Amino acid sequence: MVAIDDVDVAKAAARSAADKLAADTVIIDVGDVIAITGYFVITSGASRRQVRAIVDEVEVGVIAAGGPKPIRVEGIDHYEWVLMDFGDVVVHVFAEEQREYYQLERLWSDRPRVPWAE
Repeated sequence: MVAIDDVDVAKAAARSAADKLAADTVIIDVGDVIAITGYFVITSGASRRQVRAIVDEVEVGVIAAGGPKPIRVEGIDHYEWVLMDFGDVVVHVFAEEQREYYQLERLWSDRPRVPWAE
């Protein structure tokens, strides 16, 4: 399978999250301001169980689309905020309460959003 570029990895992650009914999924282009990654995908689930399902589906979906396996996955001990590091794409899967508390989208509100839904 041919490898896909970073924005396509981010879109595959977003679509995979949507397949598990994730809420308010956004892709933020942070490449001009963060040297270690190009895109954040931010999404959330209504429960820890849904967060886990989203995380599992994102990994499967990115790999199926021709993207890499995650380099590292953190937060799977509690499934409240799971960070999936795909290199130039970092996926944040939050439980709703943690997403509201940390408000990453607000921190990056000046960065462009990437449309992903078809």
